[in-house]
Parts: sequence; structure tokens; C-alpha cells
Amino acid sequence: MRKIKLQKAKKMKQKFFDQNHGLLLQQLISRNTDIGERMIITLRELEKATDNFDSSRLVGGGGHGVVFKGIMDLHVVAIKKSKIVVQREIDELINEVVVLSQVNHRNVVKLLGCRLETEVPLLVYEFISNGTLYSHLHVEGPISLPWADRIRIALEVARTLSYLHSSASMPIFHRDIKSSNILLDDSFTAKVSDFGASRYIPIDQTGVTTIIQGTTGYLDPMSLFRTGCMSHYTGRLTDKSDVFSFGVLLIELLTRKKPFIYRSNDGNNLVSYFEKMLAISNLADIVDPQVMEEDGDLQEVATLAMICTKLRVEDRPTTREVEMTLENLLVKKKLLPCITTPRINNEDATQVQYMSIESATNDPRRQYTMEEEILLSASYPR
Repeated sequence: MRKIKLQKAKKMKQKFFDQNHGLLLQQLISRNTDIGERMIITLRELEKATDNFDSSRLVGGGGHGVVFKGIMDLHVVAIKKSKIVVQREIDELINEVVVLSQVNHRNVVKLLGCRLETEVPLLVYEFISNGTLYSHLHVEGPISLPWADRIRIALEVARTLSYLHSSASMPIFHRDIKSSNILLDDSFTAKVSDFGASRYIPIDQTGVTTIIQGTTGYLDPMSLFRTGCMSHYTGRLTDKSDVFSFGVLLIELLTRKKPFIYRSNDGNNLVSYFEKMLAISNLADIVDPQVMEEDGDLQEVATLAMICTKLRVEDRPTTREVEMTLENLLVKKKLLPCITTPRINNEDATQVQYMSIESATNDPRRQYTMEEEILLSASYPR
């Protein structure tokens, strides 16, 4: 009986391993042994870290998943676990393993390891103590995050996106940038999280799932096209979709209004109404009064937000241009030390401080099919 039980347990482990795309992890390990050494965590370690997933260790979660706080090797960690077995959610969790195992950036939440031989994957991250940008921004009462913190966090997110888009030959597109996916540590430094939507794991060798990704209010309208009464995903991934979502985030930071529910009196969404108020020089009607009081000169930030949310993809800047523009603004306002950034591919290696807003519409966009980017990125160093 003991032998039969062991065999059954072994079969169940293999079943869960296959269901949770364990072969994909094995491929990553074969390409980078460091991943194998640090990524595989035993279930016993996770149970010990969370007192057997005791409810007192729950620190967050939504309708689909939960996050436990635990202690491993004297470090505080966060352990993400799905509540139910849904293949799409499993795919998204494993997608985070694929992406984050290759990313090393101070403003990206660190993935420490995972466990795949359980009914649902268990992912272990560094614990970010201060919650989400959303929770700090949308508090009760008139006073929220100071504007200096908001604009610095925006720059940190822009730097992260610039890194993800251009740090390697095959870029990573986040596809779900929003305030609730930006964590804040003890010093209120931004940590971009939740890479489940970045790309889908192939179920077989012939294709991948092409499902609309993003959050209402932040979603790039050009990621959809209409045929009759139906909306369909275009099947093309572009860095400019992240730029649109970042522009919405900038508007959210300026106004303290929630993009996914806001409607003006005449029925406009947040982006449309903000654009309308900017056009008639009436930002005071929509911008957070706290921000108006702390920094009355918001025209440049508002203009940048509008350029990022242009309907035509070609009219939006790259994330590198957004990063440089924000750096310049913070230097001018003495919120950031003066930085000179060397331009790449310039014959005289001219030193510049920023990319002007006017030049932000001239660069051609890069586009990749989902088939081109899945897994191939694993072969490029980051």
C-alpha cells in the first residue's frame, strides 16, 4: 500500500508538472544553470515559510489568487498562489516565471523561485512592504501622495519600460501597466509587478493563445479592430501599447481619478476629458487640487500624457523618449540631479539631457508577432 501511494503521488506530481509547463522551465534551466539553482523551491520549504499556508499569513489577493507572506532563509518573501485551477491563470503565472527569470532591474519585482509540482504553480517573490501605488494614491480625504513622489515614481516606471523594451534584441512588452501593478517599497521606490499578461505560453508547437490583454481604462484602443459588431485582438504586440497605458497612468497621477470607472458629466472617459480640458487650458477643472497647489506648472507633464495616449500609434513617443523627457522635467524642477545621457548611434556621440516632446513622434514603431517573441527571448541575455 505504501508503494502504491508513493507511485500515485509521483504520478500526480508529474501530472501537475506537465500541466504547469514544467518542460518550459526545464528548457530555461538547460540554457541557464543559475536559474535552476535558485528557482526550484520545495513544497516543504513553502509550507514552513507560511505555517502551512495559514490564513494569518494572507496579505492580499483578488478573485483569482492570493498572496501569502513568509520567511525563507531569514528573508521576507511573498508567495503567489491561484485559488482555482484555471489553465489561463496557470499560463499567466508560468509566463511570469519565463519573463522575470530573465529580468534584473531595480524597479522590477524580483522572482526568487517557484514550485510547479503542485495543483497550481506557487511563485515566490521578494516582499514589497508598502503596498501598491493605487492604494496610496486613492485614499480617503484631500491629501494623497505628494506630487514630487508621484512624478518620481512615474520616472521609475518609465525607466523600467524603457529597459524592458530595449535592453535586448527581443523586447518584453508588459501589456498591463496600471497603478495597482506598481508596488512601493519602504522608501516608496517603484517596483513594477504582474507580468502574467506579457506573453502567453504556447500550448503546442503550432500557435499561441491570442487573447486581449490589459485593463479597461488603461487598454490601448489600437490593440483592437472592429469587424461588424465584434472586437478582435490584432495579434500584434507593440511597445506603443505600453506607452498608451503609461500615459493613462500619468493622467491618473495628475488627477487622482480612477481610469477604469471615471466618466465626466458629458460621458467622456478620463483620457478624453483630460484631453478636452488641456485643449481649452482648463486643467484646474480636472487636476487634483493637491497637485495644483504643490506644482502649478503642469503643462509639460500634461502634454506628455496626451502625446503618450495619442490614438495613432505612430504619434506616440518611445518609452526611451518618455524617460528622457521626464528626466529633463525633474532636473529643471530640481527634483533630480542633472544627468547627461549618451545617445547611441550618433557619429559625434553628442551628450544630451533629454528628448524633446516635439521629437517624440518621429521614430518608427517596432512590432513583433506573438509567435516571434515567445520563448525566443530566453536565448538573449538581459
